Amino acid sequence: MIPPPPLKLKKRPRQTHKGDFGHLLVLAGARGKSGAALLCGGAALRVGTGLVTLAGPSSLNAVFSSVLIEAMTIPFPERPDGSLSLDEGAIAQALQGKSAVAFGPGVGVSTDTIGLTRWLFAHGEKPLVVDADGLNCLATDLTALRSSRVPIILTPHPGEMARLLNKSNAEVQAQRLDVARSFATQHRCYVVLKGAHTVIAAPDGRAWINTTGNPGMASGGMGDVLTGILGGLLAQGYPPAEACILGVFLHGYAGDLAAQEKGEAGIIARDLIERLPTGLHTLRQTALREDVSGDGA
Repeated sequence: MIPPPPLKLKKRPRQTHKGDFGHLLVLAGARGKSGAALLCGGAALRVGTGLVTLAGPSSLNAVFSSVLIEAMTIPFPERPDGSLSLDEGAIAQALQGKSAVAFGPGVGVSTDTIGLTRWLFAHGEKPLVVDADGLNCLATDLTALRSSRVPIILTPHPGEMARLLNKSNAEVQAQRLDVARSFATQHRCYVVLKGAHTVIAAPDGRAWINTTGNPGMASGGMGDVLTGILGGLLAQGYPPAEACILGVFLHGYAGDLAAQEKGEAGIIARDLIERLPTGLHTLRQTALREDVSGDGA
């Protein structure tokens, strides 16, 4: 296992504007699962993404617009049950001008969302993070992974990883590092296998184990936050491996900051989102101190 590289954050020069920091498309949500999309989009904004657009079922557009007022929205065609409909023209239009895509939180599993998943892998031209129901849709046909021409980051928890591999949770948990690395190399993607000591695996065989985070993060919505962080970093131009390492570390670090202030029990996903800027600031200041120290050595 290769040690992780230094967590280096991109500089933000004075003479910049929002267009310099990427535009993330969040394709997420369904009736009863609007929170997944909102958490994902909110986390992306809090890690410094210049622009975030939420594309979800049209009936949720008013909710998205009123809750996450800093984001733009696209009312996407929907099925009668309030989930995303397969509309290739709509998704192609939504992708215009975007830097990266986060797909899956709260979308449900249907013939339409399975079709959307396959379309994104086959036709998408921007780096893609796939989580939650996006992974469950992918599990129905892994050959979609081989059609992708762009970097793909998959963020399964052990149950989702088990479905992707047609194994049991126990088998996944018994060999977390080997499972993540094998899948990443075989399918030419990045795998973030969540859980205590999240495993990150790259398609070239490299792998890392994260050290931040705490049991208080065993709470709904935490994965949606991570998806937004990773998507936001990709949109800002971080290479996929760096986005995974920095994003997973920052996610856990924000959870640790929340636990220090509130205690572990009762931490919610929004607590992490609110602490992401502090986490980024601390990491940036630490990096600056190390640079100064190194220059003087």
